[in-house]
Parts: sequence; C-alpha cells; structure tokens
Amino acid sequence: MTDLIIKPKPITKENFKKFGDMITTADIEPIEINNGYAKRYDGIANLNTKKDNGESTISIFSALKRSFPMKIDMMEKHPLGSQAFIPMKETTFLAFVAPEGDRPDINKIESFIIPEGIGVNYNPGIWHFPLISTEDMNFLVVDRLGDGDNLVLHDLNEENITLEF
Repeated sequence: MTDLIIKPKPITKENFKKFGDMITTADIEPIEINNGYAKRYDGIANLNTKKDNGESTISIFSALKRSFPMKIDMMEKHPLGSQAFIPMKETTFLAFVAPEGDRPDINKIESFIIPEGIGVNYNPGIWHFPLISTEDMNFLVVDRLGDGDNLVLHDLNEENITLEF
C-alpha cells in the first residue's frame, strides 16, 4: 500500500498540456462579431469525440461541493473521446489527473487548481478523478456520445491517496 498526499498547483497551459487543454481566452486574438457587440474566441480546446462514430454532446453536470482533505479512491478515463468542464459561474475547481495508460501511474499523478474564468478539456484516455468542485454549482460539459465503452474505472482503495486543498 502506498501513502501519498497530493497538493494541487496552479494550472498553466504549459503544465497541463500533456493532459489536455486549459480553456481560456488568454493569448487568443478574438474575431469581432455581431456589429461589434461580441467577440468570438476560436481554438480554445481540441475536442476529440469522433472515434468509433461518436459525436459531441453538451451536458450540464450539477456538482456538489467536495470536502478536504479528500480520499482518492478511484480514477476514470474516457478512451474514445475528450471531456471538457466549463464552470457556469466564476469559481475555482480542481483537476486530479494521471497520464494515459492501462492503469493510473500513481507516481505521475498531478493535481491542478483551476481559477475563476478557466475550464479544462481532458484528452482521450487521460486518467482523472470525477469533477472536484469547491462549491455546489453547475458545469457545462462537452464530451462524447455514441456506441462503445468510453468509461474505464480503476479502483484505488488499496492505495492511501489524499488530496489536500
């Protein structure tokens, strides 16, 4: 059994890119639309949902606030598509991730603090703990809909992994 305490670090595009995309308008030149009443920011996430004839779907996840320190008892991955989480109001939430593989490599687990105004998009196959919200709220989720086994769970109860925040 492994004892592991993980403390999240602030997210940046650079430190998160091996897991997916940090969803932000920073460093993106907008296109002015609607006679100047709006700006459009393209290319903020690389959605990948087409494998095995999948399609993109938009859902709302109504998340409950997590308590810390928090035991990490499992991780999941979606091998057939990416999964994006975008808070529907200004909030901070956390990501708990491990690289793609047959099982989560506990020596490569990382956790990130996602600040207000930012979302994340996990690449297909990235291990992650389900949504870690710091308050009761809704998230807009873009992920894959379609045939195939797009949810793989891995039990971590044999490990003693704690997320501190």
